[in-house]
Amino acid sequence: MDYQKIIDKYYPEDNELKHILTVHSRMVATKALRIVDKHPELGADRQFVEEAAMLHDIGIFMTDAPGIQCFGTQPYICHGTLGAELMRKEGFPRHALVCERHTGAGISLLDIKTQGLPIPLRDMLPVSIEEQIVCYADKFFSKTRLEHEKTTEEATRSLLKFSTEGVERFKSWIERFE
Repeated sequence: MDYQKIIDKYYPEDNELKHILTVHSRMVATKALRIVDKHPELGADRQFVEEAAMLHDIGIFMTDAPGIQCFGTQPYICHGTLGAELMRKEGFPRHALVCERHTGAGISLLDIKTQGLPIPLRDMLPVSIEEQIVCYADKFFSKTRLEHEKTTEEATRSLLKFSTEGVERFKSWIERFE
């Protein structure tokens, strides 16, 4: 799969949004690949991890997040499910699962209901080792401070706005991946 061709299809102009997406995704991919290389016992598919990390945020352009140059109409929390729809349309169902399961440390059906989130009513928790690795790596990089890698403490704090369940899942990944 040529992930750059897919990025170029949905982000045809070389502009600030494409730059943000590309730099953020490359930082996530680099960290994710370091985890794959450090832990061969996990049996993660290295090529898939790179592709999925580069495409996990493909749906951001459809959201309303002007601080990162997104001028769409959907709430930002929807970027994962929007990206998943694009990946399914492209014929990449495994990549779609990474898109929809990477937000926070995954989002449970219970959290979707109790927080009234405008996303489909189903568990969106990372299941495969590849989904978990990309989700974990993503928590260390924001789209506003592109070159900055958060500490594990900063990344953990950033998850508190989602759910304590997600924080616990993230802490288990720290133990497993570091």
